[in-house]
Amino acid sequence: MQKGDIVLITGGSSGVGLQLAKDLSQRGCKVLICGRSLEKLQQAQKEIPGIDIFQCDLSKIKDCNDLCNRITGKYPGLNILINNAAVVNKIDFRTDESAIPKAVEEFNTNIMAPIRLIKVLLPVIESNKRPQIINISTGLIYAPREIYPFYNATKAALHSFTQVLRMQLRKSSPVKITEVILPVVDTPWHKGNPPKMAMPVDKAVSEILSKLEKGQTEIRIGKVELLHWLSRIAPELAIKMLNRATSLK
Repeated sequence: MQKGDIVLITGGSSGVGLQLAKDLSQRGCKVLICGRSLEKLQQAQKEIPGIDIFQCDLSKIKDCNDLCNRITGKYPGLNILINNAAVVNKIDFRTDESAIPKAVEEFNTNIMAPIRLIKVLLPVIESNKRPQIINISTGLIYAPREIYPFYNATKAALHSFTQVLRMQLRKSSPVKITEVILPVVDTPWHKGNPPKMAMPVDKAVSEILSKLEKGQTEIRIGKVELLHWLSRIAPELAIKMLNRATSLK
């Protein structure tokens, strides 16, 4: 990504999305971010002069469509979409009475929203120079965590969809389809209690951008590479190690 690129980052008001917005703005990209909290979006705008903000709830179809209309109307030169937004619920599926509404929210935000945004924005993105779609997923696609019954599934679905989209567009579109597979990253997502193994967010984003520059299409960050190979060689061990010391309490 370089000066002149117009980049939309979903979930761009905190964590990895916010760090991406900072780094890409410094590179001369025009950065657009969206999120649910107007307060967080406005704070991000204070931290990063020049970005544009869009408040929306990507779990809602109407908000997804409205966002696309606003973006394409104001920024017809959009050439990069980064699907970063995600929600997670740590629950016991059997005992949580609100499990189904939580599942609907996660699936709508984590997999249906990226699909909707890509479907609507693809014609605009592919009409511009250096077109690219980047989907952010997680090492949990290789070994799920017991405490996240829906999050694991949504990200596994996004991983599979990204692979198929890359295959389908290879001969018919100039858009580059990339997946970034993250380890545990020290972000507000952990509500002030990140695991000891969490990767600093600035280091994670630095590695992301470095590997994007090298043209990789399936980018494994940090210890995800090790988890990937372990899951292929000894899948049960990978799951056991990942879930060691985790709890619903």
